Amino acid sequence: MDAVVKTSAPVIAGESRPAISEVETAHTLRPTREEAEQAVRTLLRWIGENPGREGLLDTPARVVKAYRELFRGYEEDGEDMLARVFEEVEGYNDMVLVKDIPFTSHCEHHMVPFVGKAHIAYFPNGGVVGLSKLARVVDVYARRLQTQETMTAQIADTIETALKPHGIAVLVEAEHMCMSMRGVQKHGASTMTSRFTGRFEKPEEQVRFFTMIRSGR
Repeated sequence: MDAVVKTSAPVIAGESRPAISEVETAHTLRPTREEAEQAVRTLLRWIGENPGREGLLDTPARVVKAYRELFRGYEEDGEDMLARVFEEVEGYNDMVLVKDIPFTSHCEHHMVPFVGKAHIAYFPNGGVVGLSKLARVVDVYARRLQTQETMTAQIADTIETALKPHGIAVLVEAEHMCMSMRGVQKHGASTMTSRFTGRFEKPEEQVRFFTMIRSGR
């Protein structure tokens, strides 16, 4: 029997979706800057604006430039940020914690921001990395279209692959504009996600992690 190849995704009422082959092509063939700017003009017209008026003439170029910065994580590799390990740590084997790492990301469902802080801790296994590198790992994954849950897992998985520590704790807390600006419009609601591995699976180590995060606040 010949294999059946699906060429299109299911269609939701009122919504059309491109064929899978079209999605793959769009992913591998990156649009030009001019095409991206034209897409912005299309959106401006769709919301009822006139992209030809004076105040919007340069908006497409500005948006494309801003997107290159906001989503630069697609050009970066989280593991590269942790490539240099310092092995001379004088026998230190206790928790290393970097807390209150600020980030801004964008929800993959509505492409609006979510803003918050990440807290990362690990138990070294023969070496440590520069503290700023953990913050850079957060930025790599925050600067992509994301869900908070996926971003939390990606940070933990990258540290696990690069350092193989005795335990990792990642806590991310953020406010999502898709909740505060639209939909239920609940300003100030905070979402928290976490990942614990190794020694951090012990309740007493999680308590110490949370205590250290909250200390000094």
